Amino acid sequence: MNRPKHIFLRLLLVAIPLLMTMAPAMAQDTVYVGQSIDLSVIEIPGDTYVWELYNNVTGINFATDPGNCPVGEAYFTGVSTGPSVNVMWLNPGIHFIKVTAYRGGCTDNLKVGKMTVVYALPTAVIEPPPPICVGDSAHLTIILTGTAPWSITLTDGVNNFIFNNITSSPFNLTVPGIPSVTTTYWISEVTDANGTNTTPSSQVVQVVNPRPVNSHIYHYGP
Repeated sequence: MNRPKHIFLRLLLVAIPLLMTMAPAMAQDTVYVGQSIDLSVIEIPGDTYVWELYNNVTGINFATDPGNCPVGEAYFTGVSTGPSVNVMWLNPGIHFIKVTAYRGGCTDNLKVGKMTVVYALPTAVIEPPPPICVGDSAHLTIILTGTAPWSITLTDGVNNFIFNNITSSPFNLTVPGIPSVTTTYWISEVTDANGTNTTPSSQVVQVVNPRPVNSHIYHYGP
C-alpha cells in the first residue's frame, strides 16, 4: 500500500574514518512493517557496492562482521550489490544497514545507518450512507485497516459511541438511538492490536428525510 521510497547515500573516495553514520544523508529513517524501500548511493565510476542488513549489533564490528538479519525480519528483494537495492521490512524494531564500497577488491569506505521499523497506525473510513426516513435507524459501514481486534469511537460531535472487539472489516454498525434530523458522523479514534490513531476520519452525512403527512387517499374512477 505504500509506494517505494528512495534513500540516497554518498560514499567518498578519499580516506575517511571507517565507521560513519549515514542517517543525516537519508531521506527517511522510519518505515512501516510490510513496506519496501529503495536504498541508493551516489555511484562513483570504478566502485562496486555490497549491502548488508543487521538486526542485532551487540558486540558487532561493522568493519569485519557480516550482516546477521534473518530473512523473516528484512531482506533484499533482489540483489544485495550495486548502487541501488530494495529492502522489504517485515518485523518491527531497530535494524541497521551497511553499504561497503570496493575498488579492485579493496575497501576503506563504508557507511552504516539505522532504520526503525514500526507498525502503521490503523485507519477507519465510513462509507457514505444512503438517506433514511424519520424513525429509521442509521446503519453505517466502516472500512478498517490494521490488525484485529479493533475498537472505534464514532461521534456526531456531541455523542460518542464506542464499539469494541471488532474482528473483521468491513464492520457494519447500527448507530445507537434514532437520528431525527440529518446528522454528520466521523470516527474520532481507532485502535488495533498494535496502536491507536486519534486523527479524525473524513465525515459522512446521514440524510434523514421527513415522512409524508398522513392523509386520506382517494381513488377516482369511472
